[in-house]
Amino acid sequence: MAEKEGGEDGKVAEIEKKIREAFEVFDRESNKTVDARDIGCIVRSLGCFPSEAELRELLAKLVEKEEEEEATRFIHLEKFLPVMTKVLLDRSYWPIREDVLLHAFEALDENKCGYITKEDLVKYLTEEGEPFTQEEMEEMLSVALDPETDTLHYRGYLSKLVVDEAKIFPFHV
Repeated sequence: MAEKEGGEDGKVAEIEKKIREAFEVFDRESNKTVDARDIGCIVRSLGCFPSEAELRELLAKLVEKEEEEEATRFIHLEKFLPVMTKVLLDRSYWPIREDVLLHAFEALDENKCGYITKEDLVKYLTEEGEPFTQEEMEEMLSVALDPETDTLHYRGYLSKLVVDEAKIFPFHV
């Protein structure tokens, strides 16, 4: 039993090390704080992909726990570390599997032709669910659309969306 606990402690230590490293990239003043606006980048760099709503919830937990004046909107490492460790141990905000993404694209492909038109894509991504901003939309279209047909051939595009967990999350959870 002690061996298993030691393994768990080692796993937590490895996760905390990765979190600290990611946090330090954005700690511009080297004072163990980051701007709250950088939390999304830190979380995503650790292999988690929360929606914007989930990110706001996570940020609210961090700011709520903050003892300093909220107007500063800086997050301290000692507040971020336990919250993010739990996120990683719980495997929260994990990437969506390829088969689920394919099913979603197929549901949007009303004619079952293997592609989605630019017009339909813009409509779905700006009017349904959590809408893309104009900047997000332009960035996505520049990568996703076939420049000759102005369509998204989603089976080929899936390879750009699917994440290899071993590469972005090299420690074992």
